Amino acid sequence: MTTPATANASEPVLQVRAVPGMARFDAAEWDTLATSPETLGADDETFNPFLSHAFLSALEESGCVTRRTGWLPLHVRVEREGKLVGAAPCYLKSHSQGEYVFDHAWADAYERAGGSYYPKLQVSVPFTPVTGPRFLIAPGEDPDTAAAAIVAGLRALRGETGASSIHVTFMRPREAEQAEALGMLARLDQQFHWENDGYAGFEDFLGALASRKRKAIRRERREALSRGITVEHKTGAGITEADWDAFYEFYCDTGARKWGRPYLNRRFFALIGERMADRILLVIARNGDRPIAGAINFIGDTALYGRNWGCIEDHPFLHFEVCYYQAIDFAIARGLKRVEAGAQGEHKLARGYRPVPMHSAHDIADPGLARAIEDYLKRERGFVRAAIAEYETLSPFRRGCEEASE
Repeated sequence: MTTPATANASEPVLQVRAVPGMARFDAAEWDTLATSPETLGADDETFNPFLSHAFLSALEESGCVTRRTGWLPLHVRVEREGKLVGAAPCYLKSHSQGEYVFDHAWADAYERAGGSYYPKLQVSVPFTPVTGPRFLIAPGEDPDTAAAAIVAGLRALRGETGASSIHVTFMRPREAEQAEALGMLARLDQQFHWENDGYAGFEDFLGALASRKRKAIRRERREALSRGITVEHKTGAGITEADWDAFYEFYCDTGARKWGRPYLNRRFFALIGERMADRILLVIARNGDRPIAGAINFIGDTALYGRNWGCIEDHPFLHFEVCYYQAIDFAIARGLKRVEAGAQGEHKLARGYRPVPMHSAHDIADPGLARAIEDYLKRERGFVRAAIAEYETLSPFRRGCEEASE
């Protein structure tokens, strides 16, 4: 696919094409786009590990992201006179698994009406419900012009592949505004993130909570680490193959019980261990000398991203300790601004994580389906905003002159 696109007839034409994999991008050129000021805008995060060439190429090289798994890479390249000026991570999907922005009801309704919802185009990081750049723009380029070229290319690709729709998920607010201005449908969702208010340590964080919530968290941490259980942090060269083997066993056991088939294979973890170990935090829990549970986190410049967890022994509150409290400990020690602990989970609220809006944009080829989805999204946005407001009233943080003492 090659699509010309330009905002000004006097300027060289932008050429947009789709390429079958991250191997068609030089790692340095991709990472330059992913971290450029034009891509990041006003974001505080200057390095999103999931948008790195190392992470995305590991998904492909390991076989986790292929036509066979329903994720055919068709990444968008925007060029001007042979120079890369924009890009987007894009996949031709044959299902709606591993996305975390759910459109199963849309697919079912369209199929029952006689349409074919699959394939569809997905602009995202596979299996990763983390907000980050989706329209990658070279330094010095106009962000709106490059975004318009990317969307034009996606629409042309949708036509060439026979896809029903385009879905840009977990995008940043500015990108969501750009997409809506270009005629895409806006969708709103929410997650729970922990914010570091300059805490000196975990006890300082607890001091900001209401007394009852503070006592509950202390009790959970005591019980989680009773019965001889210990927890350690492993990062960089400190992560051994034995650690990866143990974590993969945890991941497979929990993944098989939750959704039937884990998305990621052992080869993927080997590749990211080789390529980006300094951006990885493994939290490993042991019962005596035996590893029994663990969580993998990715380290950005300003945030810690909790991704996968698993265990082979069940212990009260161990999940909260390994996934949430240890992440907060690490973020405070590193001076990181927040912890993003993944999708869903109202239980995070009582543990100091607060509701944050998530944005996506959708472009539907069939006018009738587009109208129905547009109407649904208007109502859904109202429900999400109301839910966020309600969650804020349930925050565990102290209010006004509430007692800080135990």
